[in-house]
Amino acid sequence: MDFRDISLEELVGNVKSKKISATEVTQAAIDNIEKLDHEINAFCSTNHEDALAQAESIDARIQNGEDVGKLAGIPIGVKDLEDAKGFVTAFGSELHVNDAPAKEDSILVRRMRDEGCIVLGKTNTPEFGHKGKTDNGPFGATKNPWNLEFSPGGSSGGTSAALASGMIPLGTGSDGGGSIRIPAALGGLAGIKTSQGRIPIGGDTPPGSGLLTVKGPMANTTKDNALALDATVGPHPTDIFSLEGENLNWFSQLTGELPKSAIWSPTMGFSTVDKEVMEQCEIAINKLADAGVEIIEKETIWSENPVEAWMVFWASACARRQQHLIGTEDFEKIDPLLRLFIEMGTTMDGASYAISVDSCHKLGFQLQQFFNESPLIITPATCGQAPKLEGDGFVNGEETPSWVDFTMGINMTRNPAGVIPISLLSSGLPASLQIIGGQRKDIDVLKAMYAFERVINFSERAQNHA
Repeated sequence: MDFRDISLEELVGNVKSKKISATEVTQAAIDNIEKLDHEINAFCSTNHEDALAQAESIDARIQNGEDVGKLAGIPIGVKDLEDAKGFVTAFGSELHVNDAPAKEDSILVRRMRDEGCIVLGKTNTPEFGHKGKTDNGPFGATKNPWNLEFSPGGSSGGTSAALASGMIPLGTGSDGGGSIRIPAALGGLAGIKTSQGRIPIGGDTPPGSGLLTVKGPMANTTKDNALALDATVGPHPTDIFSLEGENLNWFSQLTGELPKSAIWSPTMGFSTVDKEVMEQCEIAINKLADAGVEIIEKETIWSENPVEAWMVFWASACARRQQHLIGTEDFEKIDPLLRLFIEMGTTMDGASYAISVDSCHKLGFQLQQFFNESPLIITPATCGQAPKLEGDGFVNGEETPSWVDFTMGINMTRNPAGVIPISLLSSGLPASLQIIGGQRKDIDVLKAMYAFERVINFSERAQNHA
């Protein structure tokens, strides 16, 4: 079963109506993994026996007339920064591969299980989620199903690759600087970073990127994401930022109605965008305009590049988590780039951190001025093209870390933002747009993503080859 051929809504409906069993769906996902993952390397651990046992339990409950939830019988992959009961949370790190298996699920995974999901295993991630591509020492590199010479991005690259190849219908991700949006964009998926607090972080262990992190489901389409979000959003007493859980029913609000207007900012005022990426984005923007969306072009959104301020948060979080290893043998086992971030974080003082907090407010204020004019801001999803398995991404043929500059600032302002695929680049990988909404206006973003998908009508799919 290629899970790209069926929506979550239809799949859940078939399981609940007994047209297909949860066991059959789960076995299909296992078959996909066994067929494809030796090449793609999306999963770093699986437990097929336990997954089938979970599925059999779901089937038994359905036979007994029980309501098994909004995601009944859906097999999922869990990003390896997230606890899933019975699996080691290795963080993509040699330092943790031999840890004891998690005794409990994270809040997100528990909510997904409670709604009928079946955990297949853990999906690959860069060590501690520290970069925008997915590779690490213990598990190796994940390959992009669109072109196996390229990375699927990161840090939720394992989940993205598993979805883009059709292995699974749903998974989990997290986004502290673009880690859902970047791999979704490179995987031809619809991906969304919700408002901070929609899905609680919770627990007594802070996330790797501290106050920047948002967790959430990942799926192929906007409607699939909305269904999964309706099953997982809501407050939790251990998350100080969690939002009150009104009955949102986002899925039912995706009508296809286009927004009256949207702001198009090709560079946001601070970045250089790859020429081929820009060409494809402008074609998509023209399609939206032809469909009746008033496109308001604004060259400058932010007066400064937010990446420097974002880096203060990120490096500080890296140091908070790992600085005790500096000078030990274990420190040398860590990815060299991550070691650099850790060392950088030890040099950050309180004033630098406070200045970066001020930057969050400044960036948020500047964004809001544009939302007074239009409810949405559209940018390219990435400034450049995807990295190959070795090295960084590219802007106009030059390797540069600035290929992902458009995502990080949105974590600082906490606005919701999503990405949708629009076309293919010469590399064979998708180009994508980013859609940013006002504070807590997640539904505006989801509705626009769904409507734009219908207008742009991107129908290509990865063939899992170089």
